[in-house]
Amino acid sequence: MGSPTTKSRHPSSLLRHHLRSILLVAATFILTHLLDRISTGSFPSYWCPFAARNHGSPESIRFGGDDEPRFWMRDGSGLDLRVYVYDEDEIEGLRGLLYGRDGRISAESCVKGQWGSQVKIHRMFLRSRFRVRRKEEADLFFVPTYVKCVRMLGGLTDREIDKTFIKVLNQMPFFRRSGGRDHVFVFPSGAGAHLFKSWSTYLNRSIFLTPEGDRTDKKNTSAFSTWKDIIIPGNVDDQLTSGAPFVQPLPLSRRKHLANYLGRAQGKVGRLQLIELAKKYPEKLECPQLKFSGPDKLGRKEYFEHLRNSKFCLAPRGESSWTLRFYESFFVECVPVLLSDQVELPFQDVIDYSQISIKWPSTHIGPKLLDYLKSIPDEMIEKLIEHGRRVRCLFVYAQESQACSAIYGIFWELQKRIRRFHQSSETFWLHNGSVVNRDLVPFSDWKPPMLG
Repeated sequence: MGSPTTKSRHPSSLLRHHLRSILLVAATFILTHLLDRISTGSFPSYWCPFAARNHGSPESIRFGGDDEPRFWMRDGSGLDLRVYVYDEDEIEGLRGLLYGRDGRISAESCVKGQWGSQVKIHRMFLRSRFRVRRKEEADLFFVPTYVKCVRMLGGLTDREIDKTFIKVLNQMPFFRRSGGRDHVFVFPSGAGAHLFKSWSTYLNRSIFLTPEGDRTDKKNTSAFSTWKDIIIPGNVDDQLTSGAPFVQPLPLSRRKHLANYLGRAQGKVGRLQLIELAKKYPEKLECPQLKFSGPDKLGRKEYFEHLRNSKFCLAPRGESSWTLRFYESFFVECVPVLLSDQVELPFQDVIDYSQISIKWPSTHIGPKLLDYLKSIPDEMIEKLIEHGRRVRCLFVYAQESQACSAIYGIFWELQKRIRRFHQSSETFWLHNGSVVNRDLVPFSDWKPPMLG
C-alpha cells in the first residue's frame, strides 16, 4: 500500500496562518510590556487622568537572600506632599498648649522620655523640605502641641487643656473648611487624644499621630481610627539609637536569661502573671523589682544592661496596649515578644512583624510560653535579630538627611491621606468654584473666632 498523499495548502490559508502568528507575537509583546509596567509602576501620566500630582508608594522591606532592604524610596524620592506648620505665635492660645499657661515649660524639657516624639516631630516638620509657608499651597496642616508634657509638668490642668484647645480651633479657618480632615496632631502617650477631653466633638475627623491604638480599658472608647490615624513608634532614648550607643548588645552565648520582663506590675493581669512566673522559673525569666526612686533607683544605662541580657524581651500590656519596651528591644538586639492582643504597630505596609518579633496570646502567659521560647534554636533567634537590625531605623526620629527614619514613614502615611477636595458641614460651593459658608460668605472672608 502506498502512503497517503498530503494535500498542499491553499495560498490564502497560508497567509491567514502567518497573519495569526504575527498577531500572536504582537499580542504577547504588548501584554509582556503591560505587565512590566504594572510591576514597576511606570505608567505614563495620561493613564491616570484624574491624578493632579503623581504620588509614589513606599516599597516593602524584603528579607530574602542577601538583598538589602528597600526603605521608603531612598531619601523620600516619590514623596509629594506640602505641609503648613502653624507658628506658635500665630494663634492665640497655641503657646499655652506648647509651654503652659505661664510659658515656663521648655521644649528641651519635653523632648526627653517616651513622649519626646511630640517635640521631635514638630522640629522635623519645621525643617522639612515639604514645608510650605502659605496655607493656600498646603495639602496638610500640622498643629504643634506638647500637651502631654505640659500636663505632666503642671503647666495646664485637664480643664485648661480642653478650654485652650477649643479656643485655638475656633481661630482656624482652614480647620473649619475641611472639618479638620487635613489637620495633623501628635498625641504621644497611651492616653492618646483623650488628653483633650472634647476631642470626639472637635477632632473626630482630624489625623492623629500616636503610638496608641487602643485605650478601651479605662476610657471605654478608643480615640484611634484605622482609616485616618497613623501609628508612630515610641521615642527611644537617643543614647541608644545613636551611632555609638551607650549600651552594646551581647552575643547570645553570653546572655544569662532566656527572657525578661522589666516593668512595674501596675495591677495588670498579664504583668502580675509574669512576676509570679519569674518566681517559679528564675533561671529562665528575669523579672527584677524595679525601683524608680531612692538610692536603689535603676538608671537608664542599668535598665538597658538588664534588657540586653536575655534572648527575648517580654512586652505585656500596661495602662494601654502599646509599650516602649517593644521598640527598645530592637536596639539591644533582644527579640521582642508582644503580650498585648490589641496592640497596633507602625508602618505595616512595609514591615512584616512576623520576621522581627513574636506575638503571643496574653491568655496563655505561663510555663507554655517559656517552653515555646526555649524550643527556638539560636539560629532562628539570630535571624530574627538580623531582620530587626535592618528595620529598626524606621523606629528612630532621625533627620531627613538619613535615608531611613521614622519621619519618612510618617510622611508616606500622611501622603495617603491627602485630599484634593476639601469639604465639611460648614462649607458649600457655587457654580464658579467658590467656597462659602452657610451665610454665603466667601472662604477668603471667614474671620475668627468662628463659633458653633
